[in-house]
Amino acid sequence: MTASSRPRPEEVYEALDWSRALRHRIQMRYADLDTMGHLNNAVYVQYFETARVLVWEDLGIPPHLDRSVIAHQEIDYRREVRWGQDVWVEALIERLGNTSWTTVCRMVADGQPCAYSRTVQVRVGEGGLRPQPLEPELRELMSRLLVPGQDSPNPA
Repeated sequence: MTASSRPRPEEVYEALDWSRALRHRIQMRYADLDTMGHLNNAVYVQYFETARVLVWEDLGIPPHLDRSVIAHQEIDYRREVRWGQDVWVEALIERLGNTSWTTVCRMVADGQPCAYSRTVQVRVGEGGLRPQPLEPELRELMSRLLVPGQDSPNPA
């Protein structure tokens, strides 16, 4: 596959069925803006993180199952977000692995997609040093947001 035949990141994100996503309104604070009057790029990470935490609550994931570290996060910025816009973050699970999962999020301001995030989280043991298989209960709860047709191996 050549670089020119690969879909652009926004095409990959927009092809997802966002109607299945869990959505949360994000309360913007004036301190979230930079000197140019738009949302500071570092704040996007905080908004995506807030949405992931709220999604965990929505799914009913108990605290004892929520031991993970972020192994990778990428953000594609598409449009600026300005003060006073109505901001929402939508989240889906793109992939469930044996010890990790990938969450995709879309930030929408006044109905327009503004940024996309892909985050890989790894479930770890008590000390936080070694990957640990996803527990069946955790896998079952997260699978409600799994993008259809994606991997969801069940560990033996």
